[in-house]
Amino acid sequence: MNAEPQSAHRFGQVALLGRPNVGKSTLLNALIGADLSIVSPKPQTTRHRILGIATYDNAQIAFLDTPGLHLGGKRAMNRQLNRVARQVPDEADVIVHVIAAPRWTDEDEQVWDLISRHEIPRLLVINKIDLVTEKSELLPFVSRISETRQYHGIHYLRATHGKGIQALLGDLVRHLPEAPAQYAEDELTDRSERFLAAEMIREQLMLRLSEELPYATTVEIEHFEQVGNLARIAAAIWVEREGQKAIVIGASGAQLKAIGSNARRRMEKMFGCKVFLELWVKVRENWSDDETSLRQFGYSG
Repeated sequence: MNAEPQSAHRFGQVALLGRPNVGKSTLLNALIGADLSIVSPKPQTTRHRILGIATYDNAQIAFLDTPGLHLGGKRAMNRQLNRVARQVPDEADVIVHVIAAPRWTDEDEQVWDLISRHEIPRLLVINKIDLVTEKSELLPFVSRISETRQYHGIHYLRATHGKGIQALLGDLVRHLPEAPAQYAEDELTDRSERFLAAEMIREQLMLRLSEELPYATTVEIEHFEQVGNLARIAAAIWVEREGQKAIVIGASGAQLKAIGSNARRRMEKMFGCKVFLELWVKVRENWSDDETSLRQFGYSG
């Protein structure tokens, strides 16, 4: 992708904010041209602030993917997700508010309430426009939103197919401050390979486990060693009850084997080397409602 030409080099941080399941992580991956942030059809897949870097001849953009701001959910994990999302606008030069057409919910309004306090450029991205069956309803829908809310630009996207990405990039670059690049040209993220490995395992848990079980799981990397073209990784999948452990393992270990195989292939593509992956399933009662456990598993900030 090429950013629109500018007279001077530009750099800035762009926060991607929105309620759960509007496609922020899919948008991040489309913007940087790599599968960095994990994606699933389930809301609240993203649990951390994920930085993704896109570098062009005339600009560099550091995108900040965030957990979806949500109402309800009284566990410590829910509070942590909202805390991370609320902190990110303070770091940003531009905010992108992502919504899913054709709905504006109470949670969308909560996001607007947060970003309206920041005197920086705000762009509205209306994602999933392919799901709008009556296209004639789209413009009145957007008109109602913008009547009482000020955005510096509005974009219509189908992030899964890259539709509208180039126009959004051009608009973002125009709103960035003039500044030199802050990251090396080949840098994709500030996250470690250990972190990315844990996320790729958790992605398979989100994709393969039904209903509420994925939200009772987290992943802890216990060993990560790379020698030559081989990475040896050992990881613990934590659940909250013994019954959940049996479901993650599956009959004769089939579910756990499939989770490991799919995650390993994803790691090999991302890391560019062979991966030997070992997985265990462990139980810690109600870890997602315990602040100490959350800190141990890397949920902090």
